[in-house]
This record gives sequence, structure tokens and C-alpha cells, in this order.
Amino acid sequence: MFLTKEEERILAGEHGEVAERMLRLLVRLGEIYNADKMIPIASAQVAGVSYKSIGDPGLEFLEDIAGKGAKVSVLTFLNPAGMDIESWKELGFPEHFVGKQLRIIDAFRKMGIVISATCTPYLSGNLPRFKEHVAWSESSAVSFANSVIGARTNREGGPSALAAAILGRTPNYGFHLDENRKPDMHVVVNVELKTDADFGALGYFVGKIVKDRVPYFTGITHPSVDALKALGAAMAASGAVALYHVDGLTPEAKNYSPEGLEKISFGEKELKETYQNLNSGEEPDIVILGCPHSSLNEIRTVAMLVEGKRLKKPLWVCTSRGVKELAIRMGYDEKIRAAGGKIVADTCTVVAPVEEMGFKTIAVNSGKAANYLPGFCKAKVIFGDTESLIRRVLE
Repeated sequence: MFLTKEEERILAGEHGEVAERMLRLLVRLGEIYNADKMIPIASAQVAGVSYKSIGDPGLEFLEDIAGKGAKVSVLTFLNPAGMDIESWKELGFPEHFVGKQLRIIDAFRKMGIVISATCTPYLSGNLPRFKEHVAWSESSAVSFANSVIGARTNREGGPSALAAAILGRTPNYGFHLDENRKPDMHVVVNVELKTDADFGALGYFVGKIVKDRVPYFTGITHPSVDALKALGAAMAASGAVALYHVDGLTPEAKNYSPEGLEKISFGEKELKETYQNLNSGEEPDIVILGCPHSSLNEIRTVAMLVEGKRLKKPLWVCTSRGVKELAIRMGYDEKIRAAGGKIVADTCTVVAPVEEMGFKTIAVNSGKAANYLPGFCKAKVIFGDTESLIRRVLE
């Protein structure tokens, strides 16, 4: 692997211990995947934020390198934390969790990382351009960046994304290379997808079959940005899909043809069976929307559905802090609160300690959340579209 003179000096320790450790990590990663060199990145997005996910070892690692002066060199956003950083007390997050989580947040802040605490950085001010190289780690954000925007990133782990953020470079392999962005599976969609949950069901179904390959979809027409967000998130969760193409829609689809690829179909039967497979609960303790984080338009939809009504079960609409501020300005937060629900920032149902908070059956509109909740949160799942889930918990 070719290293520049500057990179050799970093490895020799001339830029300090942290830079040397971080570059050694990236070089090792590059050697594993046969990278030829390092390439500059425009931005990074770091996962491994929730105390629930990284525990004391992760906290100690972050405090160690922050204390040694580690600083990021490119725009770097942060994945969701395990709690709402401002409203944790009102929401009932356990105090033993809060203290550790705030120390993690403080370590990231000292490194110069934007405390965005969101899995949708592209909705909150970190929007790469077409073909731009970035180093992102949240699986749904990686999928969106590669597929919908046409930027280029591998699915980074928390440590490699942090190393890339500090050094401003990443090894040149995987989805940074043209030859690895070709599709190798043709997905024929022959059912009308009416809701974002339908797109999540499609993603869940395809991800389990495709695994880490690159699917090329035909038969999808006029999806919203939120629908593509739901599709990619579910595929990344049930499989490890980091890039997909949609005929006539995503920016690189025109470069390829599905002709001759292995083919799978998704129709009415598969849609119905996927909903059945994802449902394991009967009566929800809470409805949690926003996995990935809700857009302003999704919050607006919720506000319209609950306006003037009362909820008999808790409702969380998870989103980024920036989008929540817009929702407050637009009066959506007030309408949701008046009905008994809450807009929750900085966290989501997967990385929050919901099992400690007494929520055993959780209703979600997300294929990603439906995939993760049984394992990560020991919760039963009710999977459905936003409108039907809210209707279910209205008085």
C-alpha cells in the first residue's frame, strides 16, 4: 500500500501518539482489503455513541484519546446517542445511564465532532455531493449516501470512521472504486408500495436474500426520499446492503443494466408474508417512529394525524435536534404534545435503553427497527404503517 511522505511521518510518530494509532488502524484495514493508497475524504460520520452499545470500554477509549488532544480534521457528525441529551429526565431515562452517556458526548465534543446525534446527517447539514468520498459508519446513512446521493463510502466501523475523521483520509477500496459499484442482483418489484412501511418491508425481504451484494430494482415508481430512506435502512439491517440502484431513479442506475443478473421477485404474497414475519406482539406499550430519524415531513404527517385527539399509549417521534427545532417552529411539536406524544431528539428505539424503561412490546413503522428490536432490546414488535399504528393507540 502506497503511503505519502506525510503518512510515513505520521506512522513514525512525528504527529503524536493518537495520529500514529489512527493511521496504523487505517493502514491495517487497507491491507486487509488490498487498498492501493489513502484518499482524502470530505466528511465523516461516527457511530458507536450510545453507552448501551459501547459500554465502559468504549467510554474509556474515547476519554483517553480526547484527553490526549485528538481533533477531527474534516466535518464530522455523530450517530444517535442512547438518550435525548436535553429532555432525558422528562422522558424517564435511567440516571445511571445518563451520567455515562454525557461523558461520551463530552469526549466527542472535545474532539471537535458536531454533536448532531442523528442517523440522517444528510437531513441536518452534512450533505455530500455526487461521487464525493466520505467515511460514514451508520448503516442506513451509508446506504443513502451511496445509493440516493451517489457519494462514495464503505460501511465504516466506529473506530475506523473516527480514525478517518481525525486524519481526513480513508483507504481506497470497496465502494470507493467504480468496479465494486456494479449491481449483482436484479429485484423485480411487482406490487404497488403504498407506504414507507411497505418500502421497509421490501428492504427487509431483499436484505435477507442479497446480504452484502448490490441489488438493482425495477418496478419502483415515484418513491419519496423518506421511502428510499426506509428501503435502504431495512436492507442494511436484515442484510448488509450498502449500495443499491433503482431503475430510472438513483443517479448511477443508468450506468448499468439488470440483464443477465440473478433475479428475485417481490409481489403481493411476499409483502404480506414479510409483515406477518415482522409482527411478534399484540398490544403495544409504546409507538416509536423515526428509525432512521424522522424528516420534517414525517413529523408533519404525525402532527396532522393526532391533531385534536388523545393518545392512550406513549408515542415517540425520534428525530435530530435540528429537525426538532423546525418542528417546534412549525407548531408540530405543540400538536403532538397536546395529544400526549413527544418528539424525541438525539436517540432512537434501537440504541435507547427501552427495555430498562419498561417497554416490552413496541410498535414501529421501520423495517430496520423491527429487525433489531427483538435482539437488541428484547422487545416484541408490532410493525405497520404510521397511520395504522397511530390509529391503533388513539382514545
